[in-house]
This record gives sequence, C-alpha cells and structure tokens, in this order.
Amino acid sequence: MNYIFQLALIFGVSFVGEVLNALLPFPIPASVYGLIILFLLLCTKIVKVEQIETVSGFMISIMPIFFIEPTVGIMNSYGLVKGKVAALFLAAFISFAAVLAVTGLTAQFFIRLNKKKEERKK
Repeated sequence: MNYIFQLALIFGVSFVGEVLNALLPFPIPASVYGLIILFLLLCTKIVKVEQIETVSGFMISIMPIFFIEPTVGIMNSYGLVKGKVAALFLAAFISFAAVLAVTGLTAQFFIRLNKKKEERKK
C-alpha cells in the first residue's frame, strides 16, 4: 500500500477526532476519539491492518522522539519540582502499575473470549 495513502488515512482519522473534540462537550482528548474511531474501523474491517501497517509501524518506532520535549521541559523546570520529586515518582509508579494491571486484565479477558469463541465453532 502506498505510504502517502497510509499516512493520509491515519491523519484523516486523527482529523475526525479533532473535529469531534471541537463539537462534543465531553472532556475527552481528540487523540482518544481518533483511537476509538480507528479501532472501530479496524474491527468492522472498513480499514484493514495491511492498509496502515507500514506507516503505523514506523510511527511507533520513532515514538520516543516525541518524549524529548517534555523531558527537556521538566529539566528546565527542575526548580519548580525540586521538592516534589518523590511524590512525582510515586505518582508515576502508581499510574504505571495501574496501566499494567488494567492492560493485563483486559488482554486476559479478550484471550478467554477468543478461546470461548473458538470452542463454539468446533
């Protein structure tokens, strides 16, 4: 699949997420709207994984670049967070553990659901 088409598809879904964020009164980030839309498009097979696989793989591989600016911002603001480093690390650890637990439980749920679906087919 053409790289420009793949990128346009991903950007188009992101744009629709931005539009929904501007129109709907819910406190949900535009990126979350975009992810939900892309998920639904993939689940309904309107968009096939092959149609976005190459560009999305590339974007995931360069994702660490997007964390450079916030890291430098924290380094520049060290004076403001100096007395709160322990609390920040604790909050980061707790949120990491929560995300890890929810992700694991969700994966287990879908694995069990998939096994039940396969057993029904037999």
